[in-house]
Amino acid sequence: MNPTDTNLAPIYAEIFLLIATSAILLIDVYLPAAKRNITYMLSLLALAGTAFITYGDFAAGTTTYAFNNMVVSDPMGNLLKLFTYLSVGVTLVYARQYTTDRGMLSGNLGGEFYGLALFATLGQMVMISASSFLSIYLGLELMSLSLYALVALRRDNTNATEASMKYFVLGALASGFLLYGMSMLYGATGTLDLGTMSAKIAAGTINNTILVFGLVFVVAGLAFKLGAVPFHMWVPDVYQGSPTAVTLLLGGAPKLATFAIVVRLLVEGLIPLAFDWQQMLLILAVMSLVIGNLTAIAQTNLKRMLAYSTIAQMGFVLLGMMAGVVGTDQSNASAAYSSAMYYSITYVLTTLATFGLIMVLARAGHEAEELADFKGLGKRSGWYALLMTVLLFSLAGVPPMMGFMAKLTVLQSVLKTGHLWLTVFAVMASLVGAFYYLRVVKVMWFDEPSDTAPIRVAGDKNIVLGLNGLMVVVLGVVPGPLLNACMHAMSKTLAS
Repeated sequence: MNPTDTNLAPIYAEIFLLIATSAILLIDVYLPAAKRNITYMLSLLALAGTAFITYGDFAAGTTTYAFNNMVVSDPMGNLLKLFTYLSVGVTLVYARQYTTDRGMLSGNLGGEFYGLALFATLGQMVMISASSFLSIYLGLELMSLSLYALVALRRDNTNATEASMKYFVLGALASGFLLYGMSMLYGATGTLDLGTMSAKIAAGTINNTILVFGLVFVVAGLAFKLGAVPFHMWVPDVYQGSPTAVTLLLGGAPKLATFAIVVRLLVEGLIPLAFDWQQMLLILAVMSLVIGNLTAIAQTNLKRMLAYSTIAQMGFVLLGMMAGVVGTDQSNASAAYSSAMYYSITYVLTTLATFGLIMVLARAGHEAEELADFKGLGKRSGWYALLMTVLLFSLAGVPPMMGFMAKLTVLQSVLKTGHLWLTVFAVMASLVGAFYYLRVVKVMWFDEPSDTAPIRVAGDKNIVLGLNGLMVVVLGVVPGPLLNACMHAMSKTLAS
């Protein structure tokens, strides 16, 4: 390792967020519980400052490596980081009243919710910028440990405690899978750098059996982090047992970071083994679409239903990754990977508002997460019922919502590979999924309310919810800007 290769420019955003988070934690220690809003505002300012730094790198459009190629600043990573900040910031806005009502911000260390959320964000940033096994695992563990603590934050809640134990044990198992696979690949190639590893594998001098053996464990670890079948067992229990604010921190930005390391590992590092990992992703995608959609039908708890929905949605992301065949046509490969990236972003944007609405309907002493809690919502608040309808239509892939365009771009990429049967199968799976989304719409508009308590929402949350819902519609009607940004970022990343 060259000790002089310490160009800090590619990690200015990470350094800023680390310093800002540490300062926020120190300031929070001296704040009384009544002034916890200061921690909230400082956290949003920290995210805004980090976004400002990252946007400068994104606007430059350059690719820069540092620390002996352990980290990289490139268009794909910077775009994913910007949406990561947006996701975490919006989550903090939605969670403000929810966490206050449940005493999650009380006590001398009440600001730990914000500190852990920011440290999880820092871990995601490291994952997105990683270009080495070492930095990937460092970011992954920073994110995972922060999320384990967040799930267990309500120590007096048995559901949260149970969910945190399941998440910790199964997460440790998945991390072990990933680390074991990395160690096998390192032993075979003698390098931790993804670019060097790709070149050595392409030379054809390494035992293919050892490579595939390591690849299987790497794909298993990635599938767990995405929540793909058969590594999905943690998703419904953790989503349901966690406080809804934490569920959103789990189901939003981490999906973008996981997508990033999927691209880094499989496309940038292991592309010579594409034939092998594409077959694995195909199987994972098909199983996720089947199990996710069929099991979601039987759920009456909305958070659990959305967890199984997430499993099915990740099946579409895996289809997009599977459809990229580098070596035949670079533009087709870029289109396929960018469709998966576009799908991940649209899924996160829709999920933000969906769980945000669940938190809106919740109040002190009451969790609005059962299907019955949404009965007659149209009569209680037509605005929130309309917004939820738009979001569910987007998740189902109904035009003109952006979920439709996301599914369409993935299906087009799959069709270009000649997998007609797989395209038809994915469409049929989406039709099955539409049932449980439409069931919620029916309950909201046609059933009588079972809860007549007034819905009181802070003004900032109302504004952000409205903008979030508007974004879902506008980016469906005019998908070009975001789709082109994904395509441009992915093309530049693959070309570098």
